[in-house]
Amino acid sequence: MTDDRTDVQEFFTARAADWDRRFPDDGPAYAAAVAELGLREGDRVLDAGCGTGRALPSLRAAVGASGVILGVDLTAAMLEAAVDAGRDRDGWLLRADVAALPLRSRSLDAVFAAGLIAHLSRPGENLRELARVVRPGGTLALFHPIGRAALAARQGRQITPEDLRAEPNLRPLLAGAGWRMTSYADEDNRFLALAVRED
Repeated sequence: MTDDRTDVQEFFTARAADWDRRFPDDGPAYAAAVAELGLREGDRVLDAGCGTGRALPSLRAAVGASGVILGVDLTAAMLEAAVDAGRDRDGWLLRADVAALPLRSRSLDAVFAAGLIAHLSRPGENLRELARVVRPGGTLALFHPIGRAALAARQGRQITPEDLRAEPNLRPLLAGAGWRMTSYADEDNRFLALAVRED
């Protein structure tokens, strides 16, 4: 296990028990972001870095009873919090690393990833792994319930030109990993970049 993985696990383990209480008003933002993925009844979706599973109810509503939802997270405590919140009823939960997903290539229709990109140790490789498990024409949503400036202010830091989520950095990063960005929004109340899996 690398230091990066250990750091991520320690960070989220310490915060898992009251994560949802810290951000009680994010539900509508998650639902709106899921709606923009354009999911259909029966689709197969990965919630990558699902945390406490806040996206799972909206994902389930989008794909219906015949759809398949898999929530993957590196941190056991976050998955336990998802179970405690009853969100395991909306999808399968699995402890796994997005750097090496235990999934067949091209087996999914979409990936939803909330707050994930900032925690990836090798963003290009990790986004390529997400592309591997999605069929050509499938979609990716990189989401955060507040925009980059609001998040930086909350964390007491400045946005730097190197920020991976800045559009001039993110677009080529995605392209190099097999994704074509189709839309980009960085507003006070949300960050949402959508991309399509290239053939």
